[in-house]
Parts: sequence; C-alpha cells; structure tokens
Amino acid sequence: MSESGVQLRQPLVLSPAEFAGLYHQHSRAVYYLALRYLGDPQRAEDVTHDVFLKVYRKWNDFRGESSWRTWLYRITINHCLNYRQSWNARNLVTNADDAVWENAAARTESPLHILEAKELGQHIQKTLDSLSDEYRLLLLLVADEELSYDEIATLTSQSTDAVRGKLHRARKAFAARFHQTD
Repeated sequence: MSESGVQLRQPLVLSPAEFAGLYHQHSRAVYYLALRYLGDPQRAEDVTHDVFLKVYRKWNDFRGESSWRTWLYRITINHCLNYRQSWNARNLVTNADDAVWENAAARTESPLHILEAKELGQHIQKTLDSLSDEYRLLLLLVADEELSYDEIATLTSQSTDAVRGKLHRARKAFAARFHQTD
C-alpha cells in the first residue's frame, strides 16, 4: 500500500478510480501549495488541474526513487515556477480578490477575530511575496507542507545541509520583512 492509500502495482497502471482517489486525497494540498506560491486563487486552481493532468499523463514515468508525495510536489513546484516565468503571468492582470482570506474564518468567530485573521493572512502573504522565490518555496514546504529537510533537499536538488542553512536565512529574512511591512 502506498502513502496515498492507493495500491501501486507493477507495471504502474493507473485506473480512473485510482486516479480519482489520488486526486481527492492530494488536490487540496497541491492547490494550497500553488495558492501560497502564486498568491492568486484562480491561478492556483489552474495549476492544480494542470499538475494532475500531467501526473495522469506521466504516471508511467514515476520511478519510485522518491515518495509519491515528493514526486507530486516536485511537479507542482516546477509548474508554479514555469507559470510565474511565463509570458501570461508577467503580462496579464487578474481580478483576484481577497475571497480566499475572507472565507478562511469560521462563521462562528467574532467580527474582530475575522478581521484580525484576514489582516494577518494578508500580512503574511505580502511578506512571503517580498522574499525571493527560493526562500518563499523553502518556507512553504517546511511550514505549510511540513516536509522534512531530507524531502525538501530531494525536491530542490540540494543537500540537506544547504536546505538547513537556506531555511535559517529564509526565516531571518521573513522575520525582518514581516516587521518592516505595514
């Protein structure tokens, strides 16, 4: 049994039902990673669908040298990087609103708490956006996705010690900029 709860068999053939199970189990994590990396709910949704389309098409290319989750996140990260570097991402203006932050709070919370949570979320995203792509990615992988240093090293093609050092610098940069931004 794999970490995704889907039985993997040799040769790697993925039935529609198995793919649906993988999508159901991992699409939220992929969407959230893309959202935090891109900062736009519509773009994150597009990336999520593109990633799973790529996973379905490239399923036979999965060699099993890393975990399924690591492979999926590597595809997601690469797709986000490509998206940010694409002509469309540089030249199109979106009408993305703050719906993702507005919908984050539970309905039973006080209006003040909802406002504070929204402002904190916006402040965190603004600070993340001010960091380099590499620092932003490392912070998202360790904080949001709770990946180990070894998993991050595999995803980013770096040594574990390099990841540890860069994460230390990324955390310092985040803390300094968090207190500087309004």
